[in-house]
Amino acid sequence: MKILLSNDDGYQAPGIVALYDAIRDLGEVEVVAPEHNNSAKSNALTLHAPLYVNEASNGFRYVNGTPADCVHIALTGLLGYRPDLVVSGINNGANMGDDTIYSGTVGAAMEGYLFGIPAVAFSQTEKGWANLDAAARKARELVQFLAAHHRTDGAHWLLNVNIPNKAYEELKPFKVCRLGRRHAAEKVIAQDSPHGQTMYWIGAAGPAKDDAEGTDFHAALQGHPTITPLKVDLTDHDALRYWSQAASQLPQGKAGA
Repeated sequence: MKILLSNDDGYQAPGIVALYDAIRDLGEVEVVAPEHNNSAKSNALTLHAPLYVNEASNGFRYVNGTPADCVHIALTGLLGYRPDLVVSGINNGANMGDDTIYSGTVGAAMEGYLFGIPAVAFSQTEKGWANLDAAARKARELVQFLAAHHRTDGAHWLLNVNIPNKAYEELKPFKVCRLGRRHAAEKVIAQDSPHGQTMYWIGAAGPAKDDAEGTDFHAALQGHPTITPLKVDLTDHDALRYWSQAASQLPQGKAGA
């Protein structure tokens, strides 16, 4: 199996090193990751500046761009072949609920999905890399399962996985969940710069708003590594009829008369 591995914390982050070590014997694993931390870059592509690819002493290749840049470049020319699976992570902190919209970890995996390749994004639920070895072991189990059961053959899919920062023996079985919801982010932090200007720092993510049973928040709190299948279609299908009726009342031009 050919696996493309990326992340958003940067090619030197403990999470990607641990994940590479955990899955390297499951197939041919290529690492193409950002040069620096690119958290919260979502699906952003760099369109108005050149991108460069360099190789580290351990063989990891790194790009001066976003997570999506890394996967895009890899799939459109750098690798020279089509991988069977795109894996992203392990991220330093949770990507649950609304986090998935902003996540560079999910963005890297989603770029693979957009190219029709099965993809998985792995994150730990808390920052700090505690019990990273256990998270890497659980990630390996899932990748190994996907390969053994031919889940990477044919149809493509996108999975978002969050693993609690617990010792391996304390982790409960994987649980498939829907995304929860968060409250709005904390208030922006304003400070005076050395030049007398006001500078702003984005506030921390808000607490969970919907953490009911069945959500990723709830399951992770119970000690389960969570699996959430994601899709890219943002269409509000339930609202199509309503807005079609509303649009019919708009002024009609000659072409619509």
